Amino acid sequence: MDFNVKKLASDAGVFFTRAVQFTEEKLGQAEKTELDPHLENLITRAEGTKNWTEKILRQTEVLLQPNPSARIEEFIYDKLDRKLPSKTTNAELLGQHMLDAANEFGPGTPYGATLITVGEYQKRLGAAERDFLHTSASTFLTPLRNFLEGDWRTISKERRLLENRRLDLDICKARLKKAKQAETKAAAEHELRVAQTEFDRQAEVTRLLLEGISSTHLNHLRCLHDFAEAQATYYAQCHRFMQDLQRELARGNDVSGSLPSGDVCPNPVSSAFLSETSTTGAPVSSCPNQRPGTLPMEHTQLPVTGARKAKVLYDYDAHDGSELSLLADELITVYTVPGMDPDWLIGERGNQKGKVPVTYLELLS
Repeated sequence: MDFNVKKLASDAGVFFTRAVQFTEEKLGQAEKTELDPHLENLITRAEGTKNWTEKILRQTEVLLQPNPSARIEEFIYDKLDRKLPSKTTNAELLGQHMLDAANEFGPGTPYGATLITVGEYQKRLGAAERDFLHTSASTFLTPLRNFLEGDWRTISKERRLLENRRLDLDICKARLKKAKQAETKAAAEHELRVAQTEFDRQAEVTRLLLEGISSTHLNHLRCLHDFAEAQATYYAQCHRFMQDLQRELARGNDVSGSLPSGDVCPNPVSSAFLSETSTTGAPVSSCPNQRPGTLPMEHTQLPVTGARKAKVLYDYDAHDGSELSLLADELITVYTVPGMDPDWLIGERGNQKGKVPVTYLELLS
């Protein structure tokens, strides 16, 4: 391999001269050319963008994948430019375990049937989570990484060149001050003009790149909207799945009629609405394993013989126009109509009226 000794020596000399200039500036022994205030503001803004983008990226990765080992594996695959094999989410794995257990215990048993129901919904939750992770990675994480690994590296490179041009310019200014003879002074003036031209050119290139940070902010703004929308979609899916699961479990308890041993009724709210009233007006529980005079669970649920107040226990989103959406802790008026499903009541809130699930309510005496 051929080496250009003169070039190596020249480069080493330039590096040494710049190092001396930089050191003297830090010690206050040499003057330093200040950058244009607008350029300084652009640099400060760009550095802030880079620092906060790194923090947001890291914390989003932790949010989406709390397992450090899994994050390292994803990082390695990304650096090797290889696609990470699709992995089963924890919820999907849990759901599969429940289905396998149901097959062993017997799908026809109450426990086995419930394991199948819950397991299927766990798998749905896991699939929704996997879609959310994929969407977030492509629409939010990837653009942030592209900025840090692409645009920011280019900006950093041009800023280093600008700093070198500034050091060269200040070195030429120092030489001109020290020049005594006319010939030496003329040469120093020529070097200064060349250094000033190169510095101005590099400052313009750097300025244009830094002004592009505004476009980066607009791009990241769109990505942020996409991320928030993906989160909203995912959490709405989870909420809907869990509501459907609660209804299926409540329906299964009413249909099966099977109860665990002891004094606890598996669906105390629904059972309360099926109870009969004794001659003294006290509720008689429909739960066969419950001792007379005891309450179904934490709350006394009385039969609905007319309009009365009820406290909402959980949020509920109406699935069609016949239902009424609910907010936790609000008070509504409820009543029954002949032939109505015992798992539902008619709820009223002002001028709004619709069916509401019994399991979401606590009747007030």
